[in-house]
Amino acid sequence: MKNSIAVIKKLLPLGAFWLVVNAAPVLAIEGTSGAKDLKTTCQTSCHQAENLIKAHRQKTTQEKCRVCHVGEISEKSGNPFKRHPLTPDNPHLNRRVRSPRPPQLIARPVVASLKKPSQKAPPIASMAHVPAGEFIMGSNERWDDESPEHISSTGAFYIDLYEVTNSDYKKFKDATQRPAPFHWPNGEIARDQDNHPVVYVSWFDARDYCQWNGKRLPTEQEWEKAARGVAGDIYPWGNIWSLDKSNNPYKHSTGTEPVGNYANGKSPYGLLDMSGNVWEWVDSYYLPHPGNTIAKAEYGTDKRILKGGSWFDCLSYGCGLSAPTFNRSFFNPEVKNNSFGFRCAKSP
Repeated sequence: MKNSIAVIKKLLPLGAFWLVVNAAPVLAIEGTSGAKDLKTTCQTSCHQAENLIKAHRQKTTQEKCRVCHVGEISEKSGNPFKRHPLTPDNPHLNRRVRSPRPPQLIARPVVASLKKPSQKAPPIASMAHVPAGEFIMGSNERWDDESPEHISSTGAFYIDLYEVTNSDYKKFKDATQRPAPFHWPNGEIARDQDNHPVVYVSWFDARDYCQWNGKRLPTEQEWEKAARGVAGDIYPWGNIWSLDKSNNPYKHSTGTEPVGNYANGKSPYGLLDMSGNVWEWVDSYYLPHPGNTIAKAEYGTDKRILKGGSWFDCLSYGCGLSAPTFNRSFFNPEVKNNSFGFRCAKSP
């Protein structure tokens, strides 16, 4: 991470470096407001880990990049990462600073306790059961679209322990005659990639796979609760950042890894890879959290949310650490690239 920042400092003028690292939330989380044609598979330098500087330049100058990445960087919003505990080069790395505002459930008082209900449910293979109840969602500590930190709730649901793999997706492809993902040579899974998460899938591909499998995509609320538990942990494993608990760009990752590689990074409900490896599509539109009155042009029902961060280093977009459970990415649902995947959920 420090090496990446040093390279950017060296190659970019001071003002440009400030924009790369401290960009306003408009581009801090990648978004789209168009992509009308369906040729939205990113095969450009934007999504190659070794081309951060080039990606920063091309995402607004190259037409093939603008299909996925649009908007203007605004300097008016200030620097949300300045002296911030989530800043990657902060010496007190990611020790949680509680928000000055307590989490609040919209239109109802805050509950006195957020203990996880003890509810028994029949087991489903390779899925975790998440009981109904309240949990802390969002954060007041970082980007404006992640705020406010509040108490949300879900019904009971099941969710996959692992991201959907290439091997899983091949069964769906063969059964439905759906086109193979872009990265499969000659329409077949690459060697030794069977247990890697499938990528180059759109939101529609993810939705259809889950439905074919008798499941559905989780909502953003369900995904975040399954990732952080009821008490609002920053990461699936707790509140202190660790390089060795996920497939993340700060360890110089260059691509996906087999699912379930990081048992010590599991969530409170036992889910693996809820931080890093691939961003995961969820069944929610990119809209503000309840109680958020900050207007953003990017909000709308033309974009879907992804959660969880990935192996890809998005420093060139000013996104900072993408690993927190409350992080939100948004894209047009047709977009596909090599850091987007998914997992499924199921109602009881």
